[in-house]
Amino acid sequence: MKPIFGRGPSLQLRLFLAILLSVGLMLADSRLDAFANVRYLLNSAIAPLQYAANLPRDLLGGVSGQLSSHQRLLTENKALKRDLLVQQSDVLLLEQLKQENQRLRELLGSPFVRDEKKLIAEVMAVDSDPYSHQVMIDKGRIDGVYEGQPVINEKGIVGQVSYVGAHNSRVLLLIDPTHAIPVQVVRNDIRVISSGSGQIDQIQLEHVPSSTDIEVGDLLVSSGLGGRYPEGYPVGYITEFSFDNKRPFAQIKARPTVQFDRLRYLLLVWPTPRETLSEGEFNSGE
Repeated sequence: MKPIFGRGPSLQLRLFLAILLSVGLMLADSRLDAFANVRYLLNSAIAPLQYAANLPRDLLGGVSGQLSSHQRLLTENKALKRDLLVQQSDVLLLEQLKQENQRLRELLGSPFVRDEKKLIAEVMAVDSDPYSHQVMIDKGRIDGVYEGQPVINEKGIVGQVSYVGAHNSRVLLLIDPTHAIPVQVVRNDIRVISSGSGQIDQIQLEHVPSSTDIEVGDLLVSSGLGGRYPEGYPVGYITEFSFDNKRPFAQIKARPTVQFDRLRYLLLVWPTPRETLSEGEFNSGE
């Protein structure tokens, strides 16, 4: 029986013809650029499909980039805030150091600081007892501090050392009611005794006759009597002079030159031998 459709060329022949056709087309395209328009049309037709295929990837990449940028900005913002806080704290510390430096310059540059041996001490604590005016300083026996040692600052006399430990000491302030110091009026060299009143802005003169030539505004300085405080350091200014005919002594008050509510740095003084000569019996009261 004869088949309806005749048999075509063999598969080998078909493959050979296809290869031959392909080679011919490639040669024609490479030598004559015969299919440039065809490639252009095909590329134009396929381009939208390529853009559509790449669109999800581009969208996801953009969203991921925005999220990554946002997270990076948040991290950088937090880091900058931390750095700013540190810088602000450093600025505050710098301001404090500048103020401390200024205080030290004033302390060492004070015209009242002379040739005595001296040592800077810092106030560590203030006595909380309202009836006792003392401060603790950071220098002690290992630094050569001794009981009764005079203590000053850039304004004048602060007090004397009342207790000495190994590494710290206690200073009895000039305004303490148990503290007394021999002073003299600069204007006329009248010598009197000044004692603390228990108030940070007031001292008083003891047993001064009402006829004594003392006026409001007179400057009081240490007289050097008693051999404890060097001579000539400021103590206070007379602020009140009053008397009653029924009383034998005048009531005299003075304002200390030192601001006792602002003590920070003090000077421990070792008086020179000339200044430690005893000229009176004031040691027990100073």
